[in-house]
Amino acid sequence: MGRTLWPPLLLAVVLIAGWQLVAQFAIRDAQVLPTPWQVVSAGWQVRGDLWHNAVPTLTETATGFGVSFVLSWLIATAMDFSDAARRAVYPLLVASQTIPVVAIAPLFVVIFGFQLLPKVLLVALATFFPLTAALAEGFATADGDAMRLLRSMGASRWQSFAKVRVPGALPFFFTGLRVSITYAIGGAVFAEYAGAENGLGIYMQQMQQNFRIDLVFATILVIALLSVLLFASTYLLERLVTPWRRFEAPRAAGRDRP
Repeated sequence: MGRTLWPPLLLAVVLIAGWQLVAQFAIRDAQVLPTPWQVVSAGWQVRGDLWHNAVPTLTETATGFGVSFVLSWLIATAMDFSDAARRAVYPLLVASQTIPVVAIAPLFVVIFGFQLLPKVLLVALATFFPLTAALAEGFATADGDAMRLLRSMGASRWQSFAKVRVPGALPFFFTGLRVSITYAIGGAVFAEYAGAENGLGIYMQQMQQNFRIDLVFATILVIALLSVLLFASTYLLERLVTPWRRFEAPRAAGRDRP
């Protein structure tokens, strides 16, 4: 764990130090580029406002991601059970990702208003494709021998699916989950930026209009921290859901030894 954490921490320290030097000795204008300390200090002073606006953003993210989660399992399962469904649905999934969220966010706000619904839809749109594609790939690479064994023992297709294909697809699912989770808060912020009553996106826009660049950076820092926390939580969830995977690597390493 230590070996895994040190490289990104060291790189983060180097980047922050570089930011400090550039802001302090090259730019020398906090209205253009505040120092890291100025950003943290300003953010701490308005921590109540940041938290007040982070709550709706997290609510939108969680709700939209929940919709994305359900849709991805339903669509990937239908694609696995039906070749016709795969041929019909997969091109539409790919096409959905060619639509830029930045472009359709204002349209969703105009159609659905400033409430929760447009943000949820945009988060779902931004996140469900990686989940669906990863699940479909995981189902397709299921252990054929195990499937044939279960069927020879009289298992139904649903039983084989639940006992072989779903566990086999979980590593793929968590890979897709990590990709999707990085888009989730960004999708909510884009939706808020296009039009909202509160949230980190609208707060950042307000601070930009008030020329509080330090608070714009502080809001970006909060968004980044929340995204990192959500990303890291996927590893904990994976360990809880797939406890057998922690023993796979040591066994594989043992087989490779002469």
